[in-house]
Amino acid sequence: QVQLVESGGGLVQAGGSLRLSCAASGSSFKINVMGWYRQAPGKQRELVATIGSGGSTVYADSVKGRFTISRDNAKNTVYLQMSSLKPEDTAVYYCYLNRWIRYGGGDFWGQGTQVTVSS
Repeated sequence: QVQLVESGGGLVQAGGSLRLSCAASGSSFKINVMGWYRQAPGKQRELVATIGSGGSTVYADSVKGRFTISRDNAKNTVYLQMSSLKPEDTAVYYCYLNRWIRYGGGDFWGQGTQVTVSS
């Protein structure tokens, strides 16, 4: 099984920055997509950003220009650099990983890390 360990959440003032990290167990060549989703109280979980094995990225419109996703395949780690944070970015952020079908497939989730942005 794949295990994801997240770090980097916390409390920050509006306009500030945070960097989330998520390290995955297992072999990097088995990983297809990695990314981040978030869930605010009373809302559904939503996409924040994803990055493919070749480096292609997808961002939610609400974070474009403020968040940057990156990936270190040697460390099986995905990062989310968050800048110009807004109170509406407050949520639990979940790391996500999709494994290649030929290696068993499947979607895997981290335990979540709280990000709170104060106004």
